Amino acid sequence: MKITDLFTPGRTGFSFEVLPPLKGRGIAQLFRNIDLLRQFGPLYINITTHRSEIVFRNTPDGLYRRVSERSRPGTVAVAAAIQQKYGLPAVPHIICSGFSKIETEYALIDLNFLGISNLLLLRGDKAKHESRFTPNENGHSHATELQTQINEFNRGFFIDGTEKDIVTDEKFSYGVAGYPEKHEESPNIDLDIAFLKQKIDNGAEYVVTQMFFDNKKYYEFVERCRNAGIKVPIIPGLKPITTCSQLTMLPKTFHVDIPMELANELMKCSNDDQAKAVGVEWCKMQAADLIANKVPSIHFYSLNAVRSVEQIARQIY
Repeated sequence: MKITDLFTPGRTGFSFEVLPPLKGRGIAQLFRNIDLLRQFGPLYINITTHRSEIVFRNTPDGLYRRVSERSRPGTVAVAAAIQQKYGLPAVPHIICSGFSKIETEYALIDLNFLGISNLLLLRGDKAKHESRFTPNENGHSHATELQTQINEFNRGFFIDGTEKDIVTDEKFSYGVAGYPEKHEESPNIDLDIAFLKQKIDNGAEYVVTQMFFDNKKYYEFVERCRNAGIKVPIIPGLKPITTCSQLTMLPKTFHVDIPMELANELMKCSNDDQAKAVGVEWCKMQAADLIANKVPSIHFYSLNAVRSVEQIARQIY
């Protein structure tokens, strides 16, 4: 079933995002986190994908060896485990960053075998050692290129142009990201929305927004999108603040504004427990307003904030 088929008119849905376990760790804690939030009837669960990063390892001769290492492998396996255990649609992220076209193709083949047909397509972040985004050799530079590969796969063709022997009835459907405060690399919001319209025209069926802390910016973004001819559901993404350091870290990392009222409350906090309480109240206020304005669903960025999301969902769902 497609994600867009899960939305019910007049009712705001609930979804959240999880991280694959760190390399070497088991999946038990991830399941415990899901169990905390499953009681609120999530429509689906997103699973992040992480690129490999360049690290330097000591060698016996005292030199350093440059290696590529991924700290959180297992997105496809985690998606399969979630879908099998909970009977909920799992939505793995498929990204350009750090992956070649053939690696993406192998992931699509595995997902197809596992009966996972919903995806979220993203370009992904630049590598930590890069000053600007650089695609892998034989990789994609933009999410629109990733769309083309998946659209061709749905049509029955591999990246080398050969045709699959069997074309399955279960096609991949996918959403893409939207940025109410524009993508950091876009020169202006109008061009950013033009690129988003291109993704919708290429087959994206819904949009999930970057986190925001001022609902007005979401409503303005939706209006701009509708004026540009984007008619698909636009799902607001919310993240509850959980630490004092996020007051400065989130704007720097995600290029979002913290409203003055929220910033003032966070600056009064002397510890992370106080900041977490402020974050819960602010996010609850945002969610309640979005529900009152009949958004189709709310997506929670619950990474490292599962308990906060539980508190919020308990009061508004």
